[in-house]
Amino acid sequence: MADERLGQTEYNTFRKFLSDACGIVLGDNKHYLVVSRLNRMARDAGLPTISALLAKLPHDRELARQAVEAMTTNETSWFRDQHPFNSLRDHILPELARRGTAIRLWSAACSSGQEPYSLSMMIDESLRTHSGLSLANVQIIATDVSKQILDEARTGSYDGFSMMRGLTDDQRQRYFVSKGDRWEITPRVKGRVSFREYNLMQSYASLGRFDVIFCRNVLIYFSATAKEDILRRLAQALNPGGYLFLGAAETASSASDLLDLVRFNPGSAYKRR
Repeated sequence: MADERLGQTEYNTFRKFLSDACGIVLGDNKHYLVVSRLNRMARDAGLPTISALLAKLPHDRELARQAVEAMTTNETSWFRDQHPFNSLRDHILPELARRGTAIRLWSAACSSGQEPYSLSMMIDESLRTHSGLSLANVQIIATDVSKQILDEARTGSYDGFSMMRGLTDDQRQRYFVSKGDRWEITPRVKGRVSFREYNLMQSYASLGRFDVIFCRNVLIYFSATAKEDILRRLAQALNPGGYLFLGAAETASSASDLLDLVRFNPGSAYKRR
């Protein structure tokens, strides 16, 4: 049985590990959460204490990956906040379609897949809304730091509780197939999305350039320095005229030389100059 206590020195050691590993900053009020999750990890690894677990983290890559996954928040829902998805459907996709080139979207920190699949549904919704629109070549890249949550997202299968969060009855019927007590994404929607394990602290060069990036409700977990760095690199990963969507409480002020705020009605995004 793992030790259920965690001294301040050990807590600070783990905070530094997590910040160095993936940029996430733990506040002083997360002590109980860390103890709970690291205790579970120590038990699963056959280690007697959290201290023993912390001692192994710098030397065990797989254990370090599991520790990052254990502390990653995976709160999500379909069409979260709605406005960004409506703006994509009604304004941005028609604008991008007129350019006549392939369209690439990135869902950063995609969690269990609701956001990138929602983006894929919006492509269909935009085609239904705008007659004559052509969106034949659209690619959606979805990334997350957690291998476990990505494996779940790739299945495209969701339980009844997940299906109640953000979907209309029409969307459930149109974009899902009922399989017992699960609902599976239709192949058309699923086929546009590819998932990759990716840390936002890494270089984005291997991902290529994008026309739309969704990185919403993610930056609040990073230090101010890491947040500024990520924002600038997100902006640089956009094609000229591309759009960046952040969470309602997040701004791109540190990249204001690269991005202009664009207001929709309602909602807003940042556009690459």
